[in-house]
Amino acid sequence: MEKKPERTEPSIITIGTFDGVHIGHQKIINRLVETGKENGLKSIVLTFFPHPRMVLQPDYNLKLLHSIDERQMLLTQYGVDEIIIKPFTKAFANLSAEAYVKNILVDELNAQHIIIGYDHHFGKNRSANIEDMRAFGKKYDFQIDEISAQDIQDVAVSSTKIRQALVDGDIETTNAYLGYSYFITGTVIKGKGVGKTIQFPTANISVESSYKLIPKNGVYVVASKWDGEVYYGMMNIGTNPTFDEKKQSIEVYFFNFEGNLYGKLLQIDILHRLRDEHKFSSVEALQSQLKKDQENAIHFIRTRYE
Repeated sequence: MEKKPERTEPSIITIGTFDGVHIGHQKIINRLVETGKENGLKSIVLTFFPHPRMVLQPDYNLKLLHSIDERQMLLTQYGVDEIIIKPFTKAFANLSAEAYVKNILVDELNAQHIIIGYDHHFGKNRSANIEDMRAFGKKYDFQIDEISAQDIQDVAVSSTKIRQALVDGDIETTNAYLGYSYFITGTVIKGKGVGKTIQFPTANISVESSYKLIPKNGVYVVASKWDGEVYYGMMNIGTNPTFDEKKQSIEVYFFNFEGNLYGKLLQIDILHRLRDEHKFSSVEALQSQLKKDQENAIHFIRTRYE
């Protein structure tokens, strides 16, 4: 067994993309934090950006549940000591399994304990598996904690399933798998002002990350918090077909709010899907439907959140 370099702060590490930080991920992270505290080890989440598929299969056009900033914010909430975002490059992808383990996990991070899933693969061409990691553990003196197939299947959730639910507009399934409300983060920009003319002034949300997965077009019940207050409203994702628009937009009408939101960065939590987006025969017909949408949204909020 090779001698490990003398370093401060021995660590316990879990490794993964963690897109969505869903209830399955949360189970792993909670185990990481608890085991770290029990054994006096610094808890580290090692994650990667861009997503490996974005680098290795750039034509795939993968959409992610969260931007890297959103992912980091979510991971921070679970009491992890440190989150390390490793840039995923073609050079990194070409590292041999042993070079990755020795150079990064052992020498850089002083890993004493690693928590990974039974199906974890790593190294060039993802050629190494958990048995290889066990062998490296013996060689470099670190312990492996395997998350079993049973543990993962008990949760029966994956980022892929959540992405599909969002594409289908199934917010209930999405939020159940996440353990919190799916959200988008964006800056309020000036729109065409159409909402004001029909008594539904909206905040137009510009989402900076082009890879962020936007749910299926339609009308949703949402909430947002700023200045310590929670504001509810409804959001339209779509092309405003009644006004013959072509470009997709995200517009939020907040109930009981007056003020200027231009330039503000908002997190919009998506609570419920009301309906598909439709082209109405007239502006009056659209107004009438929006009033019904507001009534339905307020009823949903009162029954669930008040």
